This record gives sequence, structure tokens and C-alpha cells, in this order.
Amino acid sequence: MPSAATTRIRILLVDDHELVRTGLRIALERHPQLAVVGEAGNRADALAIAARARPDIILLDLDLGGASSLDFLPELLAAAKGGRVILVTGVRAPEEHYRAVQLGAMGLVRKEQAAEVLVQAIEHVHAGEVWLEPAMVARALAEISGQRNAAEQPVDPEAAKIARLTAREREVIGLIGEGLYNKQIAERLSISVATVSHHLTSIFDKLGVANRFDLVIYAYRHGLAESPR
Repeated sequence: MPSAATTRIRILLVDDHELVRTGLRIALERHPQLAVVGEAGNRADALAIAARARPDIILLDLDLGGASSLDFLPELLAAAKGGRVILVTGVRAPEEHYRAVQLGAMGLVRKEQAAEVLVQAIEHVHAGEVWLEPAMVARALAEISGQRNAAEQPVDPEAAKIARLTAREREVIGLIGEGLYNKQIAERLSISVATVSHHLTSIFDKLGVANRFDLVIYAYRHGLAESPR
């Protein structure tokens, strides 16, 4: 039987304020399923610790002493080799938040939110889901809608990929488009959470998408999910 230590979610904190890192560490380590494996206050330390500790989750501040952490976010993801980034920020800059997602961040939590919100975000992102504000997803969908209206494609180059999807996989995609998480999808379809995960693995492989956020965008772009009214 695996020990609690082997099943913990391993977290790297990247923030240039030591007091903030201390507060985050204390709040997170109250939860037995979470373990802080490193702290960094600048780019060099973040990259070195990510490569050495291989964290599951990286909590990344947007502003590191006046420098944007987005300038090295892809490099950080590469160093962590499989680690996932959640942006934890007090900066209200939608453009920067959206850019972070485009660069690979899978979640965003504002510093004024409760610690329990951050714990939920960590758990969901670790499970392969995204944790984003509805406004951010809405913006992406609006851009897709604008692209559709600007030019119609007589032939969808992705049609062959989409044709490989099973009816059940299409159902799963539709529910993800509604914003449901794995547990909610399992309850809606009367299947296990593990089965939902298996379907997602197959869907990602067939469509060539990397994560749930990419899947949502793909689904709206190719008519596999209905735009919210």
C-alpha cells in the first residue's frame, strides 16, 4: 500500500515575497494531501528547483520583482517535466492572464481569494482539469466566434479526427463544454470517474489536444459543444 508521502501533491511556490511564500506554505501544509517541495523568489531559482524537485504543481506569481514570470513560463514547464502551473496573482490584468493560459498555465487564482479556493484549484489542475474564470473562457469563445464569422471553411481539416470519436466521447466533450468536472460528468452519465478519465485520454489522443482547456477551445471551434447563451 502506498504511503501518504508518495500520494501527496508536490508543490513549488514561486513568489518574490518571502512573507507571501510563508503564508502559502503554512496554509497548504495544513492539508495532508499537499506538500511544498520548494520555494523560489526569482527566475533562476525557480528553474533550478523545478528541474531538481519535479513538482506536480507550480504556484506562480505574475509579478516577480517587476519582471513578468510569463517571460519564462514555457521554460519553467519544460524544466518541471510534467508539472502544471497555476497563476496566483494580485494583478488584475486580463490580457496577462489570458496570455498565461496561452503559454500553458492551467489555472488562475487571485490572491484575495480564500485558501480553500487555492486548494480546490490545485486538486483539479493536478487531476488534469483547468481552473479558470468564466470570463477568460468566454473571451476565448468570443474570439473563436469572430473567426467563424470572418471566414467559412468549406472543408474542416479536422473532420477525419472528429470522425474517430465514439458517441460516448462526444457526450463527454459536450459536458466538458458545459464546464463540468470529471466527477460531475461521471454522475451525469452514470459511469465511474476512472471511466471518464479513460475517455479523456482517448479524446486527447484522437484530437491531438494537450489538456482540457485546449479541448474546450477545440470543441467550440468545431461544433462539438454549444456556445453558452
